Amino acid sequence: MEIRLWHGLCATLVVSSCGLAHLPRGQDSLKIHSPSVWQSAHQQNNQDIAQGWLEQFSDVRLRETVMEAQAHNRDLQAAAARLQAAKEWTVQSRATLLPRLTAGASGSAADSDAGSSERYGLTIASSWEPDLWGRLRDMNRAVAADYEAAVADLRGARLSLAAVTAKSYCNLISAQQQFALAQTTRDSFEKNLRIIERNYKAGVPNVRALDVQLGRSNVSAAQRLAKARELERDNAIRALEVLLGRYPSTTYQPGRELPVIHKKIPMGLPAQLIERRPDLQASRARILAAARRASASRKNLLPNLSLLGSASINRATISRLLNPTDLATSISANLTQALYAGGALESDVREAVHRNQAAIHDYAQLALEAFREVETAIAAESSLTDQEGYLQKEVEQAALAERQAERDYSEGIDGVDILSVLESQRRANNARSALIRLKNERLQNRMDLHLALGGSF
Repeated sequence: MEIRLWHGLCATLVVSSCGLAHLPRGQDSLKIHSPSVWQSAHQQNNQDIAQGWLEQFSDVRLRETVMEAQAHNRDLQAAAARLQAAKEWTVQSRATLLPRLTAGASGSAADSDAGSSERYGLTIASSWEPDLWGRLRDMNRAVAADYEAAVADLRGARLSLAAVTAKSYCNLISAQQQFALAQTTRDSFEKNLRIIERNYKAGVPNVRALDVQLGRSNVSAAQRLAKARELERDNAIRALEVLLGRYPSTTYQPGRELPVIHKKIPMGLPAQLIERRPDLQASRARILAAARRASASRKNLLPNLSLLGSASINRATISRLLNPTDLATSISANLTQALYAGGALESDVREAVHRNQAAIHDYAQLALEAFREVETAIAAESSLTDQEGYLQKEVEQAALAERQAERDYSEGIDGVDILSVLESQRRANNARSALIRLKNERLQNRMDLHLALGGSF
């Protein structure tokens, strides 16, 4: 039997080898060009990679909020459950490399004129595929790579949730400050209107009915803006509460001031930092999984050997059921080779290789997008810092002009009318609002940078 099996194996191997020769192979690695340092940074000593990028923002409440989101966010909990499901797949995959053992029992009883009889049977069967060519091992490695991708996906979900929560926290404080500014502006306009109406009724020179109408229009606009800002703040609270796994009841209370960045971007960041990004790690794992599946598809064209064994007892009386002398056993080996399947097996190989190539191109594109995100965030950091300095001066000068215009108008200085006062107020309030937005934009950009880098510097 052993000689015949060996001859059959050799014959089928020769047949299958002819079909494998012209089929493509999978590729499990890719080298792409990346700079040693970011183009938007200057050469200096590279910084060590550390964890805890939230420590760069001087806001304890921010860190507490992110920790709450990590503990209670529903999307993250779902991702963690999917990871556990993927882990079970690895157990199932490893089981294919081991023998399978099954047992069965049967029993029957009958009554007749001749008396009663009982029959019982016991069968134990086993099967095993020795995996001569490594096809099952390839599939096992593919499933293991899928699990590694799922682990990276969960890490990416955690990092993304931390960044989104931190950005939502800053958006909320920004919206709250805009609402407070709108309330202050409304109160100021109402105060100015009372002065204008009093002076108009008192017959103060240069105070016209037009001044009263413009003052009332300004107050109405300020009241409308305050209501709109209040709605924006409440919506920002609800969005953050959902991230925290809370009911959106607008009860969350953030800090009053935006976090402060107390660490500059270290110059000369090595581009290799980006390789730790969870999405890139997951993409690399999927390349390996696709390559292993392509290899397994090729091996489907090779002969398949399976070993079968069974033992059974079938007796009329239960007293003799377990008698070893009545045990019947059999052992067999099956060797199969697909000779013609309409090109399905070859097509399966080509499909697997194409999926492997697609995974490689996906990784290359994802890496380029990652480079772009980092370069953009680093370049924006410098620009936004300069803009904030200019805008701070603009706010200071606009506030001085506002106070001067109000003082000149109240003193009745010639050439100063209500339009001058309203214009100075408009400029000052726009500058204050723009400064709030710009400070938030700087924080958002820094968080985008950490997200692009896959963590801290």
